Amino acid sequence: MNKYISTIIMLTVLTGSQMQAQSLQPAPRLVVNIAVDQLRTDYIEHFAPLYCEDGFKKLLQNGRIYEAASYPFSPVDRASAIASIATGTTPHYNNIVGTQWLDRNTLRPVLCTDDATYGVSPQKIATSTVSDELKISTKGAALVYSVASDKDAAVISAGHAADGAFWLNDKNGQWTTSTYYSKGAQALVRTYNNSTNKLTNGNNDDVADMSVACIDNMAMGRDNITDMLSVTFSAKGTDATVWQSEMEIIYVKLDKTLASLIKRIEDKVGRDNVMFVLTSTGYTSEQQVDYQRFRIPSGTFYINRTSNLLNMYLGAIYGQGKYVETSFHNQIYLDRKLIEQRHISFNDIIARSKELLVQTAGVRSVSASPYNPSVSGDLVIETAPGWQIINEDTNESYFSRAAFIPFPIIFYGAGVKPERITTPATVDRIAPTVAKAIRIRAPNACSAAPLQ
Repeated sequence: MNKYISTIIMLTVLTGSQMQAQSLQPAPRLVVNIAVDQLRTDYIEHFAPLYCEDGFKKLLQNGRIYEAASYPFSPVDRASAIASIATGTTPHYNNIVGTQWLDRNTLRPVLCTDDATYGVSPQKIATSTVSDELKISTKGAALVYSVASDKDAAVISAGHAADGAFWLNDKNGQWTTSTYYSKGAQALVRTYNNSTNKLTNGNNDDVADMSVACIDNMAMGRDNITDMLSVTFSAKGTDATVWQSEMEIIYVKLDKTLASLIKRIEDKVGRDNVMFVLTSTGYTSEQQVDYQRFRIPSGTFYINRTSNLLNMYLGAIYGQGKYVETSFHNQIYLDRKLIEQRHISFNDIIARSKELLVQTAGVRSVSASPYNPSVSGDLVIETAPGWQIINEDTNESYFSRAAFIPFPIIFYGAGVKPERITTPATVDRIAPTVAKAIRIRAPNACSAAPLQ
């Protein structure tokens, strides 16, 4: 009897082990993160009859689609969006509040990729990225690269520990990188530029070609150690007056580019060995509209004039002084040193500033900045929709429009079952989802749960 029981137990254990082995999905050899600047769901759907079979149609039919995607912060631009995708968190933690911000020390705009040592680097990202965690997990063995036409997209998506990031030089139209990255990356740029012997215009096909060259030359996805490639395309329009015809051209071309990129990568790495992740930067560049012509409420908010008025107001309360240092975008910068020297409560001065500013025409709300003061102003002004913010000191203009931009999050490839999910999903959940798929830790400031 004991012999029969032992046999049954042994068979049960073996069967369970075999089932577990069969159910375990190996990690993909290559993860391709694709961010499409200003991609919109409504345009994807509108031009669907014009698509080929292997681009958007393949992704939408065979991928896991999260239809109601959004960003957990506002406003969003290309750099802050890509930083959120990579770090799994918001600018409150990763410090990438935008493509540029005002340096507190010089009161001059700085780019998010500016670096005193290397010229260009990711050092302004304050947290780890999912690609950094991949490097840590594999003790540096994983290959990590990124390709984009713009350097902020390339550098931010690559992360700190990447082997290379490639973008187009604005001056000569050739691919370039930074000395921050490996010598292999710098050699690849030289070789690729010499072999193609042509100037690129930064279109999506150029980005796709460079991405495939990177996979080829760097032997990405060739072994059982997961590698990661980040690619940034664009669906940005340029002329609002002919948006429909222009967008048709953009989306049909983008569809063909996606089809070509997916096919070439699957052919090289194997369809079951690569996972694609695609999403949007979740905003659109707003074109200036003449609302007054159509008698729609609108106006102009001069932030430099308002800053001067605020300084006079605070001077009347706390004594003469330059309490307002400057303004930038929709933010006002206070002189924190002066406020500290005069032993004035910072919370009190913020509260009194709000009291004045909310009474100004066109101001919808005023809030204290939720971000690190090294990358942000102290007061953030939100104007009413349709109002334009103008800074006469810097000739900068900003158009306010509170509008919902629909876009998806799509997973396709290794281990992904086709599914459509209508539950709202935020973009900061992409990084922990990728981390789970390749069995590594999520980035160190990511508190978002993986997508289910």
